[in-house]
Amino acid sequence: MSRFKVLKYGFVFLIPVFGFYALYAKGLWSWFLPVFVYVMIPVIELLSKGSTKNMSEAEEEVAKNDRIFDYLVYAIVPVQWALFIYFMFSVSQPGLQLFEIAGLTFTMGIGCAAFGINVAHELGHRKNRYEQWMSKALLLSAQYMHFFIEHNRGHHKNVSTEEDPATARYGEVFYTFIFRSVVMGYLSAWKLELERLKKNGLPWYHWSNEMVFYAVCQIGFLALVAYFFSVPTMLLTLTASVIGFSLLEVVNYVEHYGLARHRSESGFKKVLPIHSWNSNHPMGRLLLFELTRHSDHHYKASRKYQILRHFDDAPQMPTGYPGMIVLALVPPLWFAVMDPRVKALQAKYPEDLRIPSAQAA
Repeated sequence: MSRFKVLKYGFVFLIPVFGFYALYAKGLWSWFLPVFVYVMIPVIELLSKGSTKNMSEAEEEVAKNDRIFDYLVYAIVPVQWALFIYFMFSVSQPGLQLFEIAGLTFTMGIGCAAFGINVAHELGHRKNRYEQWMSKALLLSAQYMHFFIEHNRGHHKNVSTEEDPATARYGEVFYTFIFRSVVMGYLSAWKLELERLKKNGLPWYHWSNEMVFYAVCQIGFLALVAYFFSVPTMLLTLTASVIGFSLLEVVNYVEHYGLARHRSESGFKKVLPIHSWNSNHPMGRLLLFELTRHSDHHYKASRKYQILRHFDDAPQMPTGYPGMIVLALVPPLWFAVMDPRVKALQAKYPEDLRIPSAQAA
């Protein structure tokens, strides 16, 4: 396999490079990464289409077993934590102006989203215990460890139904979606963990309750930051984490907006490529380790990022994920762009898609 096909994912390391430099240089550089991700990249992707090409079966087999793809995501764990610790040192320094603190915190929030959650998402679907522990270590930086339970055992089962907190309803604005997704996603994780314990004949307070373990880890981490740095630094750390999981929730909003499965007598129909929004725009694909080929991820969650495929019948977004995130924050523009696409898909695939009557326009 061409080394370029592997090394192109090194593009993602621009995030920590820009992040470290912003923390070092401060000043106007404090805002460079947010501008790069949410202004420069969307403009570039608006003018590009990306490739719909898939690997051959032979190429997939080689790529799937090439360990360098794994090492790239493993490397994110120490990089993310090094960036986070440097962030704590940087914002603890006296003399910073408010716009610098805001920019550096937003910069760290992008790291928490792209690395602390997105890479954790990739590793969380792996079967090896050490990879799952790396996933949880990354989620700790975003104060979102329950995502490990809710995403794997809840979202993938209930996606594109009203039972999934992370699926945006047709006509729902992001600002109501995020509240529902965050609160109900957390409660769903508790429900799933309690069901697991009950199935094994264990009480909720058993030492193996992962939700209790996650709470101890997250509260303990914030306490350590407050002790070794200061309470204001701890609050900035928490703010960066909140920005991180908020950016995740915008991605959740974008990925399945308005795409609902039909219910049959035996339950909801099978998840198909039509139930996820996709993008082949190159920069978003590389920055997010192919998350934007989302249909294939839901078709087979254990499929590694480097071999995710394009489906011709998977709905395509007009631009990449960074641009769609910006669009989602402006509801009138979002509805103007996306609602006609949802209706067109429902008309084209009436047996696979529905718009719930209570929310249909």
